[in-house]
Amino acid sequence: MAQVLEFKLPDLGEGLTEAEIVRWLVEVGDVVAIDQPVVEVETAKAMVEVPCPYGGVVTARFGEEGTELPVGAPLLTVAVGAPEGASGSAASPSSSSSPSSSGSPSSSGKGSGSDAESSGGSGNVLVGYGTGAPAARRRRIRPDRLDPAVAEAPVSGAPVVEAQVVEAPVAEVLVAEAPVSDGPVPVVSPLVRRLARQHDIDLRRLAGSGPDGLILRADVDRAIRTAEETAAATARAAQAPARSRAKPSTPSAPVAAAPNGVAAAGAERIPLRGVRGAVADKLSRSRTEIPDATCWVDADATELMAVRAAMNAATGPSAGPRVSVLALLARICTAALARFPELNATVDTEAREIVRLPGVHLGFAAQTERGLVVPVVRDAHTRNAESIGAEIARLTELARTGKLSPAQLTGGTFTLNNYGVFGVDGSTPIINHPEAAMLGVGRIMPKPWVHQGELAVRQVVQLSLTFDHRVCDGGTAGGFLRYVADCVEQPAVLLRTL
Repeated sequence: MAQVLEFKLPDLGEGLTEAEIVRWLVEVGDVVAIDQPVVEVETAKAMVEVPCPYGGVVTARFGEEGTELPVGAPLLTVAVGAPEGASGSAASPSSSSSPSSSGSPSSSGKGSGSDAESSGGSGNVLVGYGTGAPAARRRRIRPDRLDPAVAEAPVSGAPVVEAQVVEAPVAEVLVAEAPVSDGPVPVVSPLVRRLARQHDIDLRRLAGSGPDGLILRADVDRAIRTAEETAAATARAAQAPARSRAKPSTPSAPVAAAPNGVAAAGAERIPLRGVRGAVADKLSRSRTEIPDATCWVDADATELMAVRAAMNAATGPSAGPRVSVLALLARICTAALARFPELNATVDTEAREIVRLPGVHLGFAAQTERGLVVPVVRDAHTRNAESIGAEIARLTELARTGKLSPAQLTGGTFTLNNYGVFGVDGSTPIINHPEAAMLGVGRIMPKPWVHQGELAVRQVVQLSLTFDHRVCDGGTAGGFLRYVADCVEQPAVLLRTL
């Protein structure tokens, strides 16, 4: 008899606790190979293809496209075991009760290779860490070709190895009369803790329905619904006497006012999730934790634009890839950070220490269809303008196609924000937490400028620096910004550091 295994959404790393289903890559009835991608999900940082560690027939999928699932929630179930010719070697009921006792007689071997084959899974759940086996061609199995025990029995009744969520009555979930334990709360998922905290649910007063009393998201959801129903009933009871005493000509007040005083009629509600939710959380945290300040200066970028034009017009042995303005500004930033390392830092609030970082991992803001992302150029302090420009171009293309990995979006130490591409001159950017500073660059446009004692039309740009006032004073920030402006106005200044 085939064994039905449940595959849950794995931990995708980088502290991510949920993901949204973007596209299913398999259908119910498809045959999947070990480590074959089965679903494409969108996390707060990237699009990821999730491979299944089991090989067999897909018997069920959990969640439609667009559904957001927490880490650990069921994704699909797979019937492990060849449906063809199963009658000749039917397994006993006791052999399907656990992965260790299933499969062929050789499954009792001690080697890791035999264990992986007997259990039908590799244990790998991240793209690029598979067993190297070629992906099987997708084919659909008719229900009449499946093992009768799998084809006839519902998924919930199949011998699933993973523990299932048990729907407990509300009376068993809310045990307000039970004594509050002084020990640790049996919660594993950070998502469950955050959900309970957002709704003021005391986890110590919940009886978990998971193994060994583990509190699951379903338990917290039931507690939230019960609390909302109780509050609504209390509100109706309190409003009933008031309505009975009201005059007939007095219009009755609405039962529940719209949040924040905004009329709910016709309003569109957009969930803060995915990239938009991650950006909202990070910017809110930055504004809450970092005491930032901003200084700015106008600079004459005429010479910088002339140098760039000369670089790109070069022919012969000195020719090379085209260099962008952003690449030149990034190289100026790395030179400035070498002079003012105070800004290439972060603050350890728990230890109350400023941590100055040895290398520069330069982030740059990129606007995509999925929202604002900040790819990171690793070891930018070791690169020249040409190398930085090539890496920026590569990461920008990955950002536009939604193929940036979480590792390529984290670990930055300083951010360059070229908001001039939107046709604006200035801004006071919000620091990309937990960094200490961000340089903003406005549009470069012709303006009247006093040059060598005479009024002339020059290419002028506004530069702004937002910095964490905990890591340095205004003198350091002003010195950094002035050095950047000097390099923009006189690119030859960079020759000192080359």
